[in-house]
Amino acid sequence: MQLQLLPTSHTFFTRFSLSSFIHRNPNMTSGSNSLMWFRKGLRIHDNPALEYAAKNSNHVYPVFVIDPHYMKPDPNSFSPGSNLAGLNRIRFLLESLVDLDSGLKKLGSRLLVLYGEPSDVVIRCLKEWDIKRLCFEYDTEPYYQALDTKVKNYALENGIEVFSPVTHTLFNPVEIIEKNGGKPPLSYQSFLKLAGEPHWSISSPPSTIPPIGDLGNLEVSEVPTVEQLGYQDFQEEYPDPPLFKGGESEALRRLKESTNNKEWVATFEKPKGDPSAFIKPATTMLSPYLKFGCLSTRYFYQCIKEVQQEVKNHTSPPVSLIGQLLWRDFFYTVGFGTPNFDRMRGNTICKQIPWNGDDELLAAWRDARTGFPWIDAIMVQLRKWGWIHHLARHSVACFLTRGDLFVHWEKGRDVFERLLIDSDWAINNGNWLWLSCSSFFYQYNRIYSPISFGKKYDPTGAYIRHFLPVLKDMPKEYIYEPWKAPLSVQTKAKCIIGKDYPKPVICHDDAIKECKRKLAAAYELNKKTNGVVSDEDMKKLRRKLVEDQGQGNDSRRLKQKLI
Repeated sequence: MQLQLLPTSHTFFTRFSLSSFIHRNPNMTSGSNSLMWFRKGLRIHDNPALEYAAKNSNHVYPVFVIDPHYMKPDPNSFSPGSNLAGLNRIRFLLESLVDLDSGLKKLGSRLLVLYGEPSDVVIRCLKEWDIKRLCFEYDTEPYYQALDTKVKNYALENGIEVFSPVTHTLFNPVEIIEKNGGKPPLSYQSFLKLAGEPHWSISSPPSTIPPIGDLGNLEVSEVPTVEQLGYQDFQEEYPDPPLFKGGESEALRRLKESTNNKEWVATFEKPKGDPSAFIKPATTMLSPYLKFGCLSTRYFYQCIKEVQQEVKNHTSPPVSLIGQLLWRDFFYTVGFGTPNFDRMRGNTICKQIPWNGDDELLAAWRDARTGFPWIDAIMVQLRKWGWIHHLARHSVACFLTRGDLFVHWEKGRDVFERLLIDSDWAINNGNWLWLSCSSFFYQYNRIYSPISFGKKYDPTGAYIRHFLPVLKDMPKEYIYEPWKAPLSVQTKAKCIIGKDYPKPVICHDDAIKECKRKLAAAYELNKKTNGVVSDEDMKKLRRKLVEDQGQGNDSRRLKQKLI
C-alpha cells in the first residue's frame, strides 16, 4: 500500500546541549528498534544522528520520505519541476539519495523510500515498526520545524526517545540567540563575538549498521528516477551536461580537489572572483552539497582549519572560506530568530518599501528577456545549470529590485528558490533582503550596473555569447548594449534587436533615478514611523510617488518643448 498523504507546516525542541535536542525514555532498553529519518544530512560521515541510531539497536530503519509538497510535478510552472523546486534540484536530490543508499549498503543496510506527507508517514513508521528511538538532524526551516513538532509530540506521548542533533550548522542558533538576550544578532560582527569558536568533535561513521527489521504493511521502494516521479525527459530543456552530480561521494571528491590546492584555500577572498567564468567557475562549487548535507559543514570547516595551520598567510573572516561558513551560520541564526523572515510585511528587521507588482517585468527578468545581455545570460545560466556565481546573483537581484525594475524582492526570491540547486531558506531570504536594501545593507545608491559590471570581468562578452548564442556574432563594442549597434551591424551579426533579441525593457539611466527616488521616500517613511508602517501609510506613499513621477514627467516635457 502506497501512502498518499497531505503536507503541513512548523516546530520546536527542548534544548539539551549546544549540539543536540533530545528526549530520553528512561524505560527504553538496549536492543530496541531505531528509525533514522533522513531529510538533509544525506551522508554517512559526521552524522551523529546516524551514529546514535546504530548504537545498541536490534534493527535500524533508515528512511527518506518523498514529499509531494516539494516533489510533485507541476505542469503549470514556468520551468520543469514541482511547484517549489526545479528539476535540476530534484535530480540532484535523487542522485544524492542513490549515493546514500549505496553507502548504507556497504554498512549492511539500505535506504527505505516512502511517499507522502512526511510527518504522517514517519508517525505511521513509528507505529508499524515498534520504534523506540527516533533520530534525525535538527532543522531550523519553518516547514521542517512544523513537521518535527508533530512527530516529536507523537513520540513523547508514546515513550519514544527523540535524538535530534544540531549538525547542519557550526553553531546552535538557539544558543547564539540566548547569549544575545533572546534576539538574533543583526550584524555579522556581533554574531562572531557571540559565537566564538565552535565546540564539537567530528562524529565517527559507524563501521556497521544493524539490519532492517520486518517492514510490516508499509510499502517501501528504491530511490525513484525523475521519470518514475512523473517528469518527462528534460535533456532538450537542459542541453548542457549537468554541472553537479549529487551525493556524498562526489561532495568528498570535490572537497579533496579543492583543499589539495592549499594556497587557493588559504588566500580565498570573497567578494573577489569572476562571475563570468563558466568553463572553470571561480568558487569551491560545494554549496549544493552543503545545502543537502551531502558534505558536513563541520567537516568542511575542519579541513579549512587544517590548511590554514599549514599556510600561515591566509585570509580571515568575513572574506575567507571560513568567513563564508560563518556568514551561512549568521543567516541561519537570524532566520531562525526572526518571525516572518521570509516576507516584508510582519518582518521587524525589513524596511517597508512600496515595490511594484509588475508581473510582466518579473517574467521578462525570469525568462531572460530584459534586453540587457549581461542580465539575460545570467538568468539562462541559472535555468540551465541551477547555479550562478555569487556576484552574478548580486547583479540580477539588484537589477530586479532597487537597481532598475523595482519589483518586490519576494518574487525574485521565489524564482531563485525554485531554480537554484543550492537554494537554502535562510541564506536565500537573507541575501534578497540584503541585495534589495531591505535589511542588513542600506547603501541603495550603490548598484550593480547591468552594462559596466559584467564588462569589467569579460570585455569581449564570451560569457554572453555562450549563454545567449543569438548574440554570438555581435561585435564586442555592442555585446553589452546591442540596441546601440547600427542596423547594418545587427544585420551582419544576424541579430536584429526587437526581433531576434528583445529591446531593453527599461531605460537604465532613468530607472536608476526613479528607484533611488522611491527608496529615499520609503526610507524616510520608515524612519518617521520607527519601522511601523501601516497599510494606509504604504497607500499614501504609493500615491505620492505616482504624483511626483507625473510632475517630473510634465517638467521634462516642458523643458524639451522650450528647447
